[in-house]
Amino acid sequence: MTTILKTIAEAREALVDPRTNGTIALVPTMGALHEGHLSLVRLAKEHADFVVVSIFVNPTQFGPGEDFDRYPRTFDEDVALLEGAGVDAVFAPAVDEMYPKGLDQTLVTGGPASRILEGAHRPGHFDGALTIVHKLVSIIDPDLAVFGEKDAQQLFLVRAMVDDLNLRTAIVGAPINREDDGLARSSRNRYLSAADRELALRLSAALRAADGAADADAARQIGRECLDDNGIVLDYFELVDPSTFLPVEGAHTGTALAVLAARVGTTRLIDNQLLMLGVSTAVN
Repeated sequence: MTTILKTIAEAREALVDPRTNGTIALVPTMGALHEGHLSLVRLAKEHADFVVVSIFVNPTQFGPGEDFDRYPRTFDEDVALLEGAGVDAVFAPAVDEMYPKGLDQTLVTGGPASRILEGAHRPGHFDGALTIVHKLVSIIDPDLAVFGEKDAQQLFLVRAMVDDLNLRTAIVGAPINREDDGLARSSRNRYLSAADRELALRLSAALRAADGAADADAARQIGRECLDDNGIVLDYFELVDPSTFLPVEGAHTGTALAVLAARVGTTRLIDNQLLMLGVSTAVN
């Protein structure tokens, strides 16, 4: 039976015995769960004795005009999925439980990598994301927390925060979970019309097409050309060094992480893939 925890006090009290008798894993989510989230849960269960999933649509990581109000909230369905997956507890606080003094409060701010790409297109987003992750880690005090690699920039910044602020929680990345046709799973995919969903397949196709390019500039050109369509508004297609999350030079060869964000219809999606540049990926 999955325990539902609504307050910080309830969460701390409920986790005393699990912490004493074993290890705890946290899987932070905003709800609207799908198979991608369940893959994070399965990974958490491999690493810990007790798994907590948080469900909280965090207002501080949404900017003006973004989809905070319409973000899908499917709590009952989410809990049923988590019970079926064997989750031990769900932490589902209200906004005023997490932000009792209002949203204008102390924030965690990332380094240079928080101000580019997603950080440039969504100013303040990572301040809100890092703040809520820090708060959740402080409340749950897990031995490890599992994050999906689809949000690659967020995962990089969370790892940096944990390291820089000397937090004890280990951060585990889970591989991107994709549909059979290659579309990365996302709670926002439910916004896509049938036509938009077909168009959204261009995102993963662009990443695959850029793999094996001669260098970073060639990969950038290939990726951007693949996404040159009237139905797609590209925010960025960039290649970064996974160890710094800063853009690599144009002549760079070897490994690089390709990251993209684009609006398909009214839905904004992100994706990424590790590329090998300057080396043919063709099968002989």
